[in-house]
Amino acid sequence: MPEPRSIFSAAESGLGFIYQPRLALLRLLSLPESTSLLIEKSDDLEFDTASGRKTLASLKHKAEGDRLTDLDVDFWKSVRVWLAYYVDNGRISSNADFVLFTTAVIAPGSELRLFAEVDSDPADRAAMAAMLLDRSTSATIGKTKADLAELMEDELVDFYGRILILDGSPRIDTISQIVLDQHLRTVRRDVRGPLFQRLEGWWMDLMIKVLTAERIGPVYGHEVSDKLSSIAEEYRSDSLPITFRGRMPDGRIDVANDTRLFVEQLRDLDVSPARIQSAIIDYYRAFEQRSSWARENLLISGEMEEYEDRLVEEWGRFRDIIFETLHDASGDDAFRAAGRQLYKWAETETGELRIRERVTEAYVVRGAFQILANARPMPRVHWNPAFMKRLGELLGVAA
Repeated sequence: MPEPRSIFSAAESGLGFIYQPRLALLRLLSLPESTSLLIEKSDDLEFDTASGRKTLASLKHKAEGDRLTDLDVDFWKSVRVWLAYYVDNGRISSNADFVLFTTAVIAPGSELRLFAEVDSDPADRAAMAAMLLDRSTSATIGKTKADLAELMEDELVDFYGRILILDGSPRIDTISQIVLDQHLRTVRRDVRGPLFQRLEGWWMDLMIKVLTAERIGPVYGHEVSDKLSSIAEEYRSDSLPITFRGRMPDGRIDVANDTRLFVEQLRDLDVSPARIQSAIIDYYRAFEQRSSWARENLLISGEMEEYEDRLVEEWGRFRDIIFETLHDASGDDAFRAAGRQLYKWAETETGELRIRERVTEAYVVRGAFQILANARPMPRVHWNPAFMKRLGELLGVAA
């Protein structure tokens, strides 16, 4: 049994802030791609059609079991917000409609039911609203009543005719499943969850940019469609999602003091610190990417092992070519030069060695070689044969 919340809990209001962008995403997926969205402008959400028609939307995420009653303050406060827009934008010539999305359900017998019926008579709505407002003793609702009194009779009828209550709107924890069921049907079932998480992550970042004014102007439905299509392409059977492009390891990269075996191998080649740093970044991205694929169950059983075996085989073929002229009497400089040539091949000429055909991100293969070079007790690939001999002697293993 869950513990009762403190009377000072902000859980519901916190849910409301998260609900706003999540419901906005669901609505944009449901509306024509030409629809644009503004958030926290004239109302919680503002949708504009290509023809210039606006819909101002107020959102209320209420506790489960809540009912919307005749004199519900949330509704009448929203009416006041809408009325201000209506008056400021031409009244009867205004281009706006007004919607209340609420997770609450209109109470049985409530007169507000008229606002949930799209074909109800606006004159009946106006008469009903006047009756309800006359009954109210709320100071908050009184402000709405005073503002409404400034309208002419025909304006009141027109204004009330623009209002729609969508009660029983999806709760925040059901929206993801609605998106999966209604908008991702063309995507393989086993990848719909991870795909939605990617889409929502992008969407939340975009909403933060909008709210902080880093992004100026509305967001369009076609932007969501394009992003969804782009992400879906990564979940095809011949591809895998790339989610660590541009990511960096936590903390400072310490090239000089990194003791991992793949770094020691590069240090032994005397490659530049900048190239070693790049190798560390490739290792990090490839390792984390593999972990992500595994968590999302995107890899076929044995697929990564087969890929590594293929890389080792290709590495072995090129190693044999480069090392062919080396012999026991070759000096350290010759060994090191051969190792540098082999490593250059792994860095720059292995882009076609893909785990799947459409996985072309360079860090996947470059990082895979670093992972193989870091295997214990003996690395599966190496660069300098002299380094391997020394390591084998140290470990008591034949190199």
